[in-house]
Amino acid sequence: MQQRYKYLRPEDIHRLAGFAFAPKAVVEGYYAGRHVSRARGSSVEFRDYRQYVPGDDLALVDWRVFGRTDRFYLRTYDHETSLDCHLFLDSSASMGFGRQPSKLEYASFFTACLAYLVIRGGDRVSLQLFDRRIRTFIPPGGTHQHLNALLNLLERNAPGEATSLAASLRTAFPLLKRRGILVVVSDFFDDPAAIFEAFAPYLHRGFKIYLFHVLTPAELELSEQGLVAYRDLESGQRVTAHAADVRDGYRQALNRHIQALRDWATRRAIDYTVARTDTHFHLLFEGFAP
Repeated sequence: MQQRYKYLRPEDIHRLAGFAFAPKAVVEGYYAGRHVSRARGSSVEFRDYRQYVPGDDLALVDWRVFGRTDRFYLRTYDHETSLDCHLFLDSSASMGFGRQPSKLEYASFFTACLAYLVIRGGDRVSLQLFDRRIRTFIPPGGTHQHLNALLNLLERNAPGEATSLAASLRTAFPLLKRRGILVVVSDFFDDPAAIFEAFAPYLHRGFKIYLFHVLTPAELELSEQGLVAYRDLESGQRVTAHAADVRDGYRQALNRHIQALRDWATRRAIDYTVARTDTHFHLLFEGFAP
């Protein structure tokens, strides 16, 4: 890629060389489609050209087209029906918490790299940014230009208003015309029961859902000492307290929330992962390994 992007750096592309977008759901046949061919017998029929993305197999490059255009294009065929991966990125005010990186920055790195892997693998990706509502929706696409649009959107994005994940999921459902993979990257500051109720139509239509719960070490451990002024980034409410007085109660409440999300996910056969911002986001891709 010639242009340098904040959330998809050359070192990220290099490190992703050994990864492939191969969710367990696809490998195990949960989602039928990618490996279903419209061609009969052993023949395949040429469908279209797709621009080369770093990481593609050079053996698939059409060198005659390269000779005429000086650009790399791959031939695609009818048997390569694409999978849709829908990325749902929480961009609420609370995602602005944390430094180097903030939760939103960490989530954006992961989202950008996942979009890159999806398109590199010949599939399509969509992106929705939300807080209390859907702020931006880019429909599914699988071209290099589409990836550029997603990356540019991520660079312009900033924390917005309060979180309403459940309401945003309900609004988003009619926008997704094809079932596929739904990836939600969020700090999940919403009622677990409401969230999973909103997932019901997706599950009914056959979506496979992955949840990545982004949290900072400070949120998980509440390690501050002495008298601390706490401010809710979404409501603006301020509370001053001795950290030692509230630490145990806070940790218990957070652990109950995480456990509730995990229990709901287990019952619904949804993949749930806690993503700490002090661990490298590349490790999250292991959840998609076959």
